[in-house]
Amino acid sequence: MKRAQENRIVELHIHNMRDWTTDKHHVVDDAPFGGGQGMVMKPEPIFAAVEDLKSQIARNAREAAAGLSNRKSQILLMSPAGRRFDQEMARQLAQEPHLIIISGHYEGVDHRVIEHLVDVEISIGDYVLTNGAIAAVVLVDSIVRLLPGTLGHEQSADDDSFSNGLLEAPHYTRPADFRGWKVPEVLLSGNHAEIAKWRKEQAINRTCENRPDLLK
Repeated sequence: MKRAQENRIVELHIHNMRDWTTDKHHVVDDAPFGGGQGMVMKPEPIFAAVEDLKSQIARNAREAAAGLSNRKSQILLMSPAGRRFDQEMARQLAQEPHLIIISGHYEGVDHRVIEHLVDVEISIGDYVLTNGAIAAVVLVDSIVRLLPGTLGHEQSADDDSFSNGLLEAPHYTRPADFRGWKVPEVLLSGNHAEIAKWRKEQAINRTCENRPDLLK
């Protein structure tokens, strides 16, 4: 992530939703209509923030003659009720020139935000966190590492788990014999064809054991 920012592969900006409130207490949440526990994020500051950021991006793009002024920013909402995030979605989002990520909090956001502002609701798994900022960090990291120049080796992302529908094969390094546990002989053979075959078999076996649902 540090290399990607230093090399201007990606720009990251964090914004405080309270900066777009209009009341003196900078309130961003309120009690839900119909009753119930918890608080709900208000629509006004969310709409104001996203619309302001989109206008800034369009203006900066025109000034830089980067050709991005007509490209639509993707508006994402981190929510446990969203589509489950996976490697394929990360690849798709890595192609987008600009992402605005809204971090859900409390009991969620006013549904008018989802209906009229957000392009995609995203969940990083079937569990609930204290706030969506944690999920947003996971999302950003998984996307940025797919951008050319971010990783030390360009093939690293291609060999990751889920990239080809399977989990990644096991890895070993020195020493070749540790406490009597030896590295598989094929990895020491220098026979690249046999090594590739072994890794494919191991990836299938590992997927069968840990994630059989992927093989469907």
